[in-house]
Amino acid sequence: MSLNKEMPKGWATVKLLNVCDKITDGSHFSPESVDIGYPYVTVKDLKNDTVDFSKCLKISKKDYEILLKNDCNPLKNDVLFSKDGTVGKVTLVNYDLQFVVLSSLAILRPQPDTIFSKYLFYVLKSSQFLLQALNQKKGVAIRRIILRDLKEIYLNLPPLPEQQRIVAKIEELFSSLDKGIENLKIAQQQLKVYRLAVLKWAFEGKLTSKNIKEGELPKGWRRDVVKNIALSIQYGYTESSSKEKIGPKFLRITDIQDYRVNWDDVPYCIIDNEEKQKYLLEDGDLVFARTGATVGKSFLIKGEIPESIFASYLIRLRFPKQVNDKYVWYYFQSPFYWSQIVDKQVGIGQPNVNGTKLGRLEIIIPRTLEEQKLIVAEIESRLSVCDKIEESIEQSLKQSESLRQSILKKTFDGKLVPQDPNDKPANILLERIQATRTLRQVQDKRKPLKKIRTKKEKS
Repeated sequence: MSLNKEMPKGWATVKLLNVCDKITDGSHFSPESVDIGYPYVTVKDLKNDTVDFSKCLKISKKDYEILLKNDCNPLKNDVLFSKDGTVGKVTLVNYDLQFVVLSSLAILRPQPDTIFSKYLFYVLKSSQFLLQALNQKKGVAIRRIILRDLKEIYLNLPPLPEQQRIVAKIEELFSSLDKGIENLKIAQQQLKVYRLAVLKWAFEGKLTSKNIKEGELPKGWRRDVVKNIALSIQYGYTESSSKEKIGPKFLRITDIQDYRVNWDDVPYCIIDNEEKQKYLLEDGDLVFARTGATVGKSFLIKGEIPESIFASYLIRLRFPKQVNDKYVWYYFQSPFYWSQIVDKQVGIGQPNVNGTKLGRLEIIIPRTLEEQKLIVAEIESRLSVCDKIEESIEQSLKQSESLRQSILKKTFDGKLVPQDPNDKPANILLERIQATRTLRQVQDKRKPLKKIRTKKEKS
């Protein structure tokens, strides 16, 4: 963290090892897992500032007792810090559950007369602390922190009473911030519900027609199936992809994310010219994912794209001039469409919808092309507002994390709460702790060594 030369009166600059009774890491070997046993916590089990025990490994009582002797078990009020893998995850142990940790986690036991455990927790959560920790390893490709380096990291230490005031203020500010984030996420969910509602109303005719009775369609509208409105339903090309420019772009299911394609990331494939003509993508083509976790998701080719063909796990639909391609694409995002996709999926391990089933899906078609275009315009006018609100929410969520770090920076620069001249300075506490440690070391040296009896003496 940024160490302030002009710290508030009563603060001290200290190494982490000087404010902790213990800084160690977990087990350096991997015991066999069992169905019922003691939790064995790794970096991946640290989620949202706490330990998620629901999916962590379990070890036997025998292995637990071995690790217990090796001091791999955190106690209440210890702080866990991930020093390998995803560096910088932090949690405060505030439960009495018995568990042990892997070596990728450091266990920090605060010296209770020097540093408040929650204060240490927030120190470790600050980006300033993490930056200082990682800067010790400049030039190292793997992001990890060695235990001895962790011990040598400096922090700004206020008097104990001020630490408690700081923690109280942080939690007050974070609580307000969390409430705001919660409201933003609720708004995101509401937008998703509204989007689906807009698409439902559109294909019920409620966006363009008045006085539509529930369950009825506007005059001239009809229910049909996809195969009757499409010119063709075609499977894609089977070939291996390559990052090298060995042919046209090769659009795959994985390239379609959130109804978008980043064409710069789409790979290439080898295909002869005659075959290529069969699979070339054109403006107005609608490609449909027919298998896997994204089954049913679609992407509409619009405007200029690189020369591209589509892979075999995609199905391409083309439409005649009397069918608006955008109208079909929006229908493919509506509740009417998705309820059928769920019903048509087969295969437990790998759900899929083949070309025949896709052709049998029901679709609602207005009487004229002009009506289809009008519905598209009505949908887009409403969804464009959703997009702007969604963008604003995403920006606010990103800013909330910056604000959280700003609060922590003010904290450790001594600018979050006012100082109290009656607080006992931190350096007095440190001097007392150092004196106690020195005395303990002297006493340990004076202890007589246990005499080792020789074989002759034993006899």
